[in-house]
Amino acid sequence: FPIIIGLLGFFTLVYLGIWQVNRLEWKLDKIENIEKKINALSVNIPNNPTKLKHQYLSVKLEGRILDRELHVLTSTKKDGPGFKVISPFLTANDEIILVDLGFIPEIEKNSFRKKGFTILEGNLLWPNEVDYFTPMPNYKENIWFARDLNKMSKELGAIELLVIASKLSLKNNIIYMPINTNLTNNHLQYAITWFSLSIVWI
Repeated sequence: FPIIIGLLGFFTLVYLGIWQVNRLEWKLDKIENIEKKINALSVNIPNNPTKLKHQYLSVKLEGRILDRELHVLTSTKKDGPGFKVISPFLTANDEIILVDLGFIPEIEKNSFRKKGFTILEGNLLWPNEVDYFTPMPNYKENIWFARDLNKMSKELGAIELLVIASKLSLKNNIIYMPINTNLTNNHLQYAITWFSLSIVWI
């Protein structure tokens, strides 16, 4: 009986280690594909873009940053607490989309920022930041706790499409927060842990 239990435990732990190795390969491939999309030459926004096909697509467009802003609570190591600035953007095709212009420190929340015509480069993103526990926005203070495309697009009269700005021809006091590929990748450590446990178990 202990031999059977020992073998079952051993092969289970080895299987989990192999699964983590496969997940490592999958994650590395995913990171490589994201980096290729982010660093590719910018193109026009395609017709009817979708998350499945166009997530992280590098785009370039021109239009006007409109007056309103939504502020999403966040922080950075360098600048401390602040907000991501989400503004409506009127494209050359007369469509209003959402643009994440970047980061402002908390002290600059109510400061003036330039609006108007600009050439914008960035990446399409359908953020996955909202769940059951996400607090409702504080509409009175204009404080949001996540980038919620559905609610934000309704609030600003835009379609559910977000561009994360990485470059603007219109100079402003906003710190760019372009998409990065700092995805958590602990699968190698997990694989080593499972294989080590299998040796201990046997």
